Amino acid sequence: MTMTPPPNFAYLSVERGMEFIGDEAGFLSLLKTLHKTLTTDIALIQDLLDKDDVSGANRLLHQVKGFAPVFCVDALVEHVVQVEALSKHGDALEVRAAFTRLAPELAQLRNEVAAHLAAHQLAPD
Repeated sequence: MTMTPPPNFAYLSVERGMEFIGDEAGFLSLLKTLHKTLTTDIALIQDLLDKDDVSGANRLLHQVKGFAPVFCVDALVEHVVQVEALSKHGDALEVRAAFTRLAPELAQLRNEVAAHLAAHQLAPD
């Protein structure tokens, strides 16, 4: 089975993910995991930052930073890396402001992942 040409996503790089993972089944399986992670982690990071728990937010942002180079376009990878680095040493107000700018991009990435899964008749978990 060959993959259908991907739509032009703003943040999801199907080509990069396929190069990294190598096979469609593995790629789609990891996309399902990515969707599930984004669905829970975006809200959780915001909640932690609202409670000034920057170290807790950093742990989750570190996970996001881990998958970004596999699935995301360069601009989003850079943005994730910047916010994650800030969460290591920045104060809660700074990190909260930075995440407020990043969260919509992560939400759009989640939507793009869902759209790609739907195009392959796979429901995100």
